[in-house]
Amino acid sequence: MNHFLKEDLTNLEGLLEKIKEQGISYLDNLSERATYSDHQLPEEILSVKEGKGSEETFKIFNERLEPLMVASSGPRYWGFVTGGTTPASIMGDWLTSIYDQNTQALKGVGDISGQIEIETIKMLLDFFELPQDYIGGFVSGATMSNFTCLAVARQWIGKNLGKDFAKDGITEKINVLSAMPHSSSIKSLSMLGIGSNNITKIKVAEGNRECLDTVDLEEKIKELNGEPFILISSAGTVNTVDFDDFQAISKLKNKYNFWWHIDAAFGAFAKCSDEHKHLLKDWENADSITIDNHKWMNVPYENAVFLIKEKHKLEQIETFQNSSAPYLGDPMEKFSCLNFLPENSRRLKALPVWFSMIAYGKDGFKEMIEKSISLSQYFGKLIENDNNFEILAPVRLNTVCFTLKDQTSEQVLEFLERLNQTKKVFLTPTIYKGKQAIRAALVNWRTESSDVELVFNLMQELLRK
Repeated sequence: MNHFLKEDLTNLEGLLEKIKEQGISYLDNLSERATYSDHQLPEEILSVKEGKGSEETFKIFNERLEPLMVASSGPRYWGFVTGGTTPASIMGDWLTSIYDQNTQALKGVGDISGQIEIETIKMLLDFFELPQDYIGGFVSGATMSNFTCLAVARQWIGKNLGKDFAKDGITEKINVLSAMPHSSSIKSLSMLGIGSNNITKIKVAEGNRECLDTVDLEEKIKELNGEPFILISSAGTVNTVDFDDFQAISKLKNKYNFWWHIDAAFGAFAKCSDEHKHLLKDWENADSITIDNHKWMNVPYENAVFLIKEKHKLEQIETFQNSSAPYLGDPMEKFSCLNFLPENSRRLKALPVWFSMIAYGKDGFKEMIEKSISLSQYFGKLIENDNNFEILAPVRLNTVCFTLKDQTSEQVLEFLERLNQTKKVFLTPTIYKGKQAIRAALVNWRTESSDVELVFNLMQELLRK
């Protein structure tokens, strides 16, 4: 055995204790840690010819890499839609690394941690008040969840046309309809060979909305003359968290033949709020759903799930089965997760979610989600009541979309850059209805009203300078 490896094995408890102490220090000081880093790595590449041992490597990490780490899991990291990490989720994630399971099978003589994944999916379905007729799985994020769902939708389209796209390739045009698809869905269409430009755009509803116009949707459907198609709908658009009308879409699904996919990356958690759960009414009729756990569930990256109706399991297996590996057995007789999703090798991503749901329950998440919504509305009101700013859309859930009044795009971006460079908050730019805008997405369980007030006061201070 390599002498460094032998030394590490002997000192394993001490090494992990050092990691634990530093980790707790990081978490205890998240509110004070910078949200922005101007640290740059030295240009020279470290030599890896001879090892240095883990203790020395940890010292090098702290000198070279640790200064790059920002408070992305902290209470004022409001860029993109970035959740934090609850104590229970960290416990589950640490144990995931320690037990190091490769989640595939449900039974047999080897790793059977697939049982944990299946149990967690069933718990998630109950959590989101969805029927137990979905097959789900854990993937790295919304991109891979959308990819997985749309891959099965592609095979379903082929079957409707008498083709097997999974085996023979795409030989027919695949019709895709959507109003405001997320960039990860567009990327998925590209990776699947369907085409990122191959989208028939549906008009958005009139007024200050981002949801699709259901009248225009039906008109576009009629123009297809009965051809099957894929509809990508939104449960929370990125700029204003607008929801498509799932009740209307559900009625259309009874009239026309299409695959209905919902991107509910973070909007799914509206189901935890009594005031907002109606936004998801009839979503259980969708063929597939994307949900990102590392957003509003506040579990560590990389963690998302896909949900696909069990009635499509044949198309799902045809898309993902390892047909050239005889040692894996018949996928129709011996269930294995790897025959239902893209990756053959995965860590036990379900465990942080399992820990979180058991630890806090739906009541705990209800409190967390409603707190985020309330803080977003509070931030929105502060901005709305200040003559220097303009709210561009209603605060529908957890995102505030705003800009500076009577300022050019360049001035808005310059203000945002100065705000981020304070290292006390991180926000991201966007374009809304042709205007340069700023987005604040609040989904972190640690965020308090004092954080909202700190950020708003900081914004006012910057404007005075």
